Amino acid sequence: MHITEDEVFEKQDFTINRLPKGDYDYCRFINCNFSESFMSEIKFLECEFIDCNLSSANITHTSFQDVEFKDCKMLGLHFEYCNTFALEIKIDDCILDHSSFYQVGLKTSRITNSKCVHVDFTESDLSGVVFNGCDFKEATFQDSILEHTDFRKATNYRIHPEHNKMKGAKFALEGVSGLLEAYQIKIE
Repeated sequence: MHITEDEVFEKQDFTINRLPKGDYDYCRFINCNFSESFMSEIKFLECEFIDCNLSSANITHTSFQDVEFKDCKMLGLHFEYCNTFALEIKIDDCILDHSSFYQVGLKTSRITNSKCVHVDFTESDLSGVVFNGCDFKEATFQDSILEHTDFRKATNYRIHPEHNKMKGAKFALEGVSGLLEAYQIKIE
């Protein structure tokens, strides 16, 4: 098994030369292009992705353990296909539009200041996650566990309370309309 530790990858295009399968521990990827590339069966442990494009990358059986994404473009990623054992991600100032977290547990993860337009969180466990500064326009929350999840600084969410577990979830008063839309109640 190929093991790479403490290496910095900068301005590399992995759409041309695939990142070799193996374990990447404590590595940094800065301004790299993974768009539509194969990242399958790679293990990332305590790595950072900064200003990278991972849009539509194949992450089947990919392991993300304590991995940070900062200022990344992550359109159309299917996290439900990655290795969810010990999955822990921190996403900040990223674009996640059209990605999917179907049945993924994100309890120890963090998503902040990110665009989550048309993201699928169906049957996800988001217990205790804080979504500061996230835009959830057209995002799907269906049969999700949102217990103690913090949406107070999130916007544009539409969540049906009867179709999600929401005990202890936190919402700002100005966002309550996103909980009442399913009941066709208007607050003016």
